[in-house]
Amino acid sequence: MASLPPALERLIALFSRLPGIGRKSATRIALRLIDSSEAECREFARAIVDARERTKSCSICGGLTEDDPCSICTDARRDASLVCVVERGSDIFALERTGRFRGRYHVLGGLLSPLDGVGPEDLRLNALLDRARGSGLSEIILALNPTAEGEATSLYVAKLLTPAGVRVTKLASGLPVGGDLELADELTLGTALEERREL
Repeated sequence: MASLPPALERLIALFSRLPGIGRKSATRIALRLIDSSEAECREFARAIVDARERTKSCSICGGLTEDDPCSICTDARRDASLVCVVERGSDIFALERTGRFRGRYHVLGGLLSPLDGVGPEDLRLNALLDRARGSGLSEIILALNPTAEGEATSLYVAKLLTPAGVRVTKLASGLPVGGDLELADELTLGTALEERREL
């Protein structure tokens, strides 16, 4: 039985590391790239390198941006007293697609997970506390994935923010337990945002 060339096998292995891409999909992607013209392959490779070099975290919210601070943090039309806390920068894009949130964001950079060695010191909690204490926030919305880690993180953050005197709410139910914000449709996510409840 013939085996794949080592360079192609390496490419498949690299694509397989990406979330949601198994060996079969990785093989299809790799073979499609190999069948592409050299110019297309170089353009693809340049786009990956360019995105990696130019994309950074906003110094205020932690979201993905090329400009620092990001366009959401600098938009004077957005409600600066309302901050939505998310796990990852990609969650911001999911919430923005709903068209129903006009506040600002704060990216934690993960969720509490003692089994994986992720504790409070590994998240952007101090930056969130600084924002809660010093910038006239009226409400912080916790928009974390409805998983065990997401719920535990929400409770921890709510308890942490209580002394700051800021109203803390979380998204309403309707999001599937164990689901992922990034994969939720705009209607479900928008409704969960509008019907949030206090913790």
